[in-house]
Order: sequence, then C-alpha cells, then structure tokens
Amino acid sequence: MKKSTRFGSVAMVAAILISAAILTFPAMVAAQSKAVEGAKFEVSHSLNDNLKPFVGKNVYVALRSGKTYLGSLKAVGEHFIHLEKIAEKNFFDALIRIEDITAIEVQFRDNK
Repeated sequence: MKKSTRFGSVAMVAAILISAAILTFPAMVAAQSKAVEGAKFEVSHSLNDNLKPFVGKNVYVALRSGKTYLGSLKAVGEHFIHLEKIAEKNFFDALIRIEDITAIEVQFRDNK
C-alpha cells in the first residue's frame, strides 16, 4: 500500500508542476516577444498593398485550392507575386496569381 500512495503523491506533484508550467508559459512568451519593426496589416488596403512591406521576408501564402506555400517574398506586382526559396522544395520559386490568394501569414513578433 505504501508504494501506491508514494506513486500517487509523485503523480499529483508532477501534475501540479505541469499545470503551473502550462499556465505561465503564455505569459512568459508574451513578455519575451518583441514586435518586428513596421509589421502590420491594413484591412482597408488591398492585398497587394499589405504584401509590399514584407518583400524580402518569409510569408505563408494560402491559396483557394487549399495549398499553402512558405517562402521569401521576392516581388509584388499588380496581378502576381514572386515567392522564392519555397520551403521543402530546394531551388524552387513560385509565381502566384494574387486573386487566388485567400490568406497570408507573416511573423509579427520576434521571440528574443
């Protein structure tokens, strides 16, 4: 009986420590996060205008087809974007029609 009581006590202490870590982690990350200079979306502007400040940065581009690309935004034109250094595809670039883009994701905070 003593063995199961000891195990129960250790398990309870472990559960409490894990719960405390889970509850305090978001606060620690928020305290350590730093805004990336000039990063913001303007909902009243076009997608083109929202993409232009992120030229040279890594962006996720979600398409109407359901496919998502991660790459470095090389250029933003009137109808297309040029995404280079596509993740998981060595030596590939993509030319993506802007009207096919359903969402973009860009890193706004740096965790330093």
